[in-house]
Amino acid sequence: MSDLLQKAKLVHATTTALATTSTLQKNGALKLLSDELRKQKRYIMEENQRDIEQGRQKGLHESLIDRLILNGQRIDDMADALLQLIDLNDPIGDILEEWTRPNGLKIQKIRVPIGVVGMIYEARPNVTIDAASLCLKTGNAVLLRGSSSAIYSNTALVKVIHDALKQSDLPDDAVQLIEDTSRETASEMFKLNKYLDVLIPRGGKNLIDAVVANASVPVLETGAGNCHLFIDETANKEMAIEIAINAKTQRPSVCNAIETILVDKRWAEKHLSDLISSLQNANVEIHGDNFTASKGGDQIIEATNEDYETEYLDHIIAIKVVNTLQEAVDHINSYGTHHSESIISENEDHVIAFMNEVDAAAVYHNASTRFTDGFEFGFGAEIGISTQKTSCTGTNGS
Repeated sequence: MSDLLQKAKLVHATTTALATTSTLQKNGALKLLSDELRKQKRYIMEENQRDIEQGRQKGLHESLIDRLILNGQRIDDMADALLQLIDLNDPIGDILEEWTRPNGLKIQKIRVPIGVVGMIYEARPNVTIDAASLCLKTGNAVLLRGSSSAIYSNTALVKVIHDALKQSDLPDDAVQLIEDTSRETASEMFKLNKYLDVLIPRGGKNLIDAVVANASVPVLETGAGNCHLFIDETANKEMAIEIAINAKTQRPSVCNAIETILVDKRWAEKHLSDLISSLQNANVEIHGDNFTASKGGDQIIEATNEDYETEYLDHIIAIKVVNTLQEAVDHINSYGTHHSESIISENEDHVIAFMNEVDAAAVYHNASTRFTDGFEFGFGAEIGISTQKTSCTGTNGS
């Protein structure tokens, strides 16, 4: 029996116990996990450093290294997020609707656990804690398959999770990590319908596409983030530049960072050079069209269609000057990934048209795409941003 199949069976065997675990016990386990993350911070960071050193030896790009890093602050942030998760209502057992039929039959629509969640993710060790904690809060078990780039970090975090579960008298088999990170194991996981109730891929477009194309287990598709900022003719200059800098540079390696800025030509004629200077001062490499090059000089790299299709996840951005709102909307709907899009404008008609016509999970007016987050929306913790329309679009969590 393969390690994957053995762990899938172990995880599946815990579902009944988890589904009937009290809110008090689940929250107690989350509090213990928060405490253990802080207590074992040094151990986690030492194991994480092994991944970082290995990644640099392999030539991983710094944007991927950034996703991989677990420093003291990030571990504290994970521990704090668990305390926030405790404060959220336990959804399990909620009666959403109820009614009585003419024959006296009483019908109730009740929230219940999914069962076993399969998580497939890239070099993001924080997802290990996100997935395990959200599944625990909602009475689900989870089978984790991370990237080889984060294997030491993920193994350390799962050890910490198991320590907390044991102290809580909950089955530690409810969270299992597949240590074999080969493609063959991933492909086998795609077909574990008997033991997995849903698969959630968390990562880049290639990973998500591979899971969607090959899995027979139902998939909750989280979207890659080729996000756009459209600066309309009436946009306030200072606001537009501030939002552009935030949406690109606050954390460029995440899926809600912008990758392309579309600029109305009339605004560009007055202010594009200032936007370019601000981006360059923030160490952003600019790929632009001819108009952008005319304002930015030799430092502007000629943009191609490939640039407009690319989720850079880095200090790189594409700029395209457009003649009309409709041209901007058409570009977004052609190249976007239905994740997060924003318009900076004081024209109410343009804002309404943009909101109605852009096809995305989150659409903003005069705000950064970086707000696409479960806690920022007031929904609580999230497992990912779904761009599907046949399930829950947007932030998905507890």
